[in-house]
Amino acid sequence: MNNQPNKSFHPVIQVSDLTTGYGDVIIHEDINFNIDRGEIVAICGGSGCGKSTLLRHMIGLEEPKAGDILIDNESIVNATHKERLHILTKTGVLFQSGALFGSLTLAENIKLPIEEYTSLPPETVDILVQLKLELVNLSGFENYLPSEISGGMKKRAGLARAMALDPMILFFDEPSAGLDPISSADLDNLILQINRSLGATIIVVTHELNSIFAIAQRVLMLDKETKSIIADGSPDELKSDITNKKTYNFFNRIPSSIERLT
Repeated sequence: MNNQPNKSFHPVIQVSDLTTGYGDVIIHEDINFNIDRGEIVAICGGSGCGKSTLLRHMIGLEEPKAGDILIDNESIVNATHKERLHILTKTGVLFQSGALFGSLTLAENIKLPIEEYTSLPPETVDILVQLKLELVNLSGFENYLPSEISGGMKKRAGLARAMALDPMILFFDEPSAGLDPISSADLDNLILQINRSLGATIIVVTHELNSIFAIAQRVLMLDKETKSIIADGSPDELKSDITNKKTYNFFNRIPSSIERLT
């Protein structure tokens, strides 16, 4: 059975000739890649390669120095403020900390984007909130504050809020950070479940190899020195590619100290 994404439509994300940076410092230079509908793509690389910087540009939080980013065939770079807000309703973001409002209950956190971007009646909003919490296995925790739940539960609550508007694209910034191995595996399984049941396109910024091999269909590997993408393929392909030394070392966890001795 062919499980590859349907390529008869335009890619859901198109990054063209993207150059990013802060002041005179260039982080990425002339990056190009597409992401198809339904893909789970991991963005990885060594420290300082700009993983989170790339994500911030893809969700419209930073302006690039050059190039363009299309979300569902609409430019997020050249859009007006109003147009950008409309484009971003097609996306949801789970930040590393969960980014929940500490003074609001989990239900209230999830209600916020629904009430802001829709005119649904309160009873319908309440039903949607319940559905989102059930989807991330947090039914019964509606009235809990973020400070009253565990780190793993905060991540799942953040994911429920990211899915509040039924986005076609979900972005995850280091979702496993701060989690124990069991909670991390549970979150990986939840990501796979959402991808399979909802057909969401998922982009995960991570350096966790276990998560990459568990969920990613495709990996984009960034490199600090070349300021570019140095590998694009499945996790298994990149792990076995002896022609790309940096990628091979990363995916096989070969320390630089050992590399210097050989």
